[in-house]
Amino acid sequence: MPICPAPVRPLDPVAAAELTTAAAELLAEHGSATSPELLAALPEACDRLGGPVRQALRPVDTADGLFVLRGLHLDDTELGPTPGHWSTVGDAGALWDVVLLLVSTLMGTPIAWDGQQEGRFVHNIVPSPGHESEQTGASSGVLLTPHTEDAFHPGRAHLLLLCCMRNHDSIATTAASIRLTALARADVEQLKRPVVPILPDDAYEDAQQFAGRPAPVPTLFDTSEGLTLRFDPAYTPMDEADTEWRGAYRRLEDELARVSVAVTLEPGDVLVVDNDIVVHGRVPFTARYDGTDRWLKRASVRITGRPTRPAAEADEHGYGQAALLAFS
Repeated sequence: MPICPAPVRPLDPVAAAELTTAAAELLAEHGSATSPELLAALPEACDRLGGPVRQALRPVDTADGLFVLRGLHLDDTELGPTPGHWSTVGDAGALWDVVLLLVSTLMGTPIAWDGQQEGRFVHNIVPSPGHESEQTGASSGVLLTPHTEDAFHPGRAHLLLLCCMRNHDSIATTAASIRLTALARADVEQLKRPVVPILPDDAYEDAQQFAGRPAPVPTLFDTSEGLTLRFDPAYTPMDEADTEWRGAYRRLEDELARVSVAVTLEPGDVLVVDNDIVVHGRVPFTARYDGTDRWLKRASVRITGRPTRPAAEADEHGYGQAALLAFS
């Protein structure tokens, strides 16, 4: 087995079977991974899962800010070809949608966005023709710049989950933790100032048309749990900032690059990222569009009452985007 530069949480065969069996039963009962009734049934299904599953899915507990859940086994031949666009996925890999929803529910509450992938709670991340050079999950030919997921929004996920369906080319996800950096305190203080906004990314076309004035937000902030960040350089208007702030931001980029790791996921792996601590990206690759390209499923999780966000975020407009909860 290849060495993983991130902490690995092994899921033993019995626990893995318990998780996939629970997912299969939910899917058989409700018929679709997008069923509102299935979403509502997630908490009760999780209550029936045993201790080994819960132990493997305890919160992120190291300064790395991430771990790889390993032990779920996925048969590539049963998936069908990698779709050319998220909108053509249909029910392909639906069992793994439900597995990912169960994992998400054990950690918090799955969320979706009314303006992204038709409000689905599990997104399909595949390279798409015509999107090769974008800074979105549909790109391929460029480095996906390390970033906080949905950094533009105050209701962004606390945790990001990426489940690998297919990765024949061993394409790496990059990740870097703010808590492993050695940024000077003067730079931290600079970046705690709300100087410039973070704008919606290209996956949110409606949000990009929002008429409200973008609000400046801090890049770094101290919390009771330690330093956290909100970071998306590709969508940050740097030219609006003062010289001192821009210098600190560049040094933060350099430090994140220094501590970055490249995590190559295998089919069945689930990468769990603390979105308040870790920025993630992806190395560039050449998409073939022949049904064998890299394919991930993504879920976002909110943890109620987690003290890792500035109180001022409650006043942000979120560019008109509403987060949807899988259940209440």
